[in-house]
Amino acid sequence: MVLYIKYMVSLRCKLRVKEELDKRHLDYETIELGMVKLCKPLSAADRLSLTSSLLNSGLELMDDKKAILIEKIKTAVIDSIRNKEDVGNLNFSDALSQALDYEYNYLSNNFSRIMGITIGQYIIAQKIEMAKEYLLYDEMNLSEIARMLRYSSVGHLSRQFKDVTGLTPSYFKQMKAYRMRIALEDI
Repeated sequence: MVLYIKYMVSLRCKLRVKEELDKRHLDYETIELGMVKLCKPLSAADRLSLTSSLLNSGLELMDDKKAILIEKIKTAVIDSIRNKEDVGNLNFSDALSQALDYEYNYLSNNFSRIMGITIGQYIIAQKIEMAKEYLLYDEMNLSEIARMLRYSSVGHLSRQFKDVTGLTPSYFKQMKAYRMRIALEDI
């Protein structure tokens, strides 16, 4: 049995779901972003209990087929960006179609109708969030971040960063340093 879980987009979410399954002694094969494959079907009582606990953690079991499809799209996008998946010679739309076994137009239309943004806009938003994370932790310079997130150039990343956040990447990084200095001065 497969359960689809809304808002399950990080390692912390996976650990929370694992904790809830273990607490109920529910055996599972795999726990992935947005999905858990159980060894056997859930009883009604276990489903109700799990649903309640997950809601308290900001997660939600899904039954609606279109909502499940949207979560699969989101998970595929996040996996692609965070795990730096190489899709070979395929562009992302072809890779997504192949992975989810639907025509891209169908995926795109449903995603846009339900989310209110295009898949492309969602990809950009996820990439910018990753770039912000890298900038905040000083893990890489902007060239390395652009390469990691598969931008064609630093300029392209910078333009999209400014379009989404209203700030340049360098100003965003300076704000972090400024906030840290203020916090230290308050001590």
